[in-house]
Amino acid sequence: MSRQTPSTTAPVPGAPSGTGGPDTPARRAGPGAGERLAAAAERTWRPVALLAACLAAWWAVSAARLVEPYLVPSPGTTLQVVRDRAGYLLEHSWVTTYETLLGFAIAVVLGVLSAVLMVHSAELEKTLYPVLLFAQVIPKIAIAPLFVVWLGFGITPKIVVAVLIAFFPVVISMVTGLKSIDPEMLELSATMGAGPWRTFAKIRFPASLPHLFAGLKVAVTLAVTGAVVGEFVGANEGLGYVILQANGNLDTPMLFAGLLIMSLLGVVLFALVELAEKVLLPWHASRRADSVTTTL
Repeated sequence: MSRQTPSTTAPVPGAPSGTGGPDTPARRAGPGAGERLAAAAERTWRPVALLAACLAAWWAVSAARLVEPYLVPSPGTTLQVVRDRAGYLLEHSWVTTYETLLGFAIAVVLGVLSAVLMVHSAELEKTLYPVLLFAQVIPKIAIAPLFVVWLGFGITPKIVVAVLIAFFPVVISMVTGLKSIDPEMLELSATMGAGPWRTFAKIRFPASLPHLFAGLKVAVTLAVTGAVVGEFVGANEGLGYVILQANGNLDTPMLFAGLLIMSLLGVVLFALVELAEKVLLPWHASRRADSVTTTL
């Protein structure tokens, strides 16, 4: 009597993974719409609650007349100004947005190039790093008038100030990312015959992107500040001009409206950089989200 061997079912070509038999683990289903909404609500309710508390405190102070209205206008008065002067504020907001984005883009390009050069040349790093640190500690509001004298009252001085303020976080975060590579990975790459450029493109640069995006989120908000500081010194358009004119005319509702729009601009640009990080680095974003979820 011959011994029979248990028969096995061959996988069907083209069949999805997880359907070959009872011992095959089922593919994990993605989160549904309800789970995504619940996760979004969990992430956002705390900042929304804090913002609501700040608005309530602002309204309570103005309603109780603890501060004179010409010093601190009510939220309703500020929103009324935003609604009545929407065209005026939108026009000046676009100018500041353009200066911010252009200055931020230039700072990113110069910061990444400087970081790459500094990482690949120790002598260059020893030369540039003290100069960058010295330039960073100089108050930009103190040297902004010089740019107006040298470059005129056009858009160029505002962009230069935005570049100077946003440049330092970019170069520091990129240098940190490029230096955080495991030396064993570099040795393995050299052993497999990869040249310096291929090692940079395949290992160093991808691994440095999480650090770079951390610096970009800081830099984009600082670029807004830099553009507005440049407008404070000499301009006839932009949110800095609006705030300066409102302050000179004691028009505090318009002053608060300009400050709110400037803050909103920074938040929106920060959110766009964070969205770009999630799109370009899904592995990093998902790992960070999982770690945060498991610690709560």
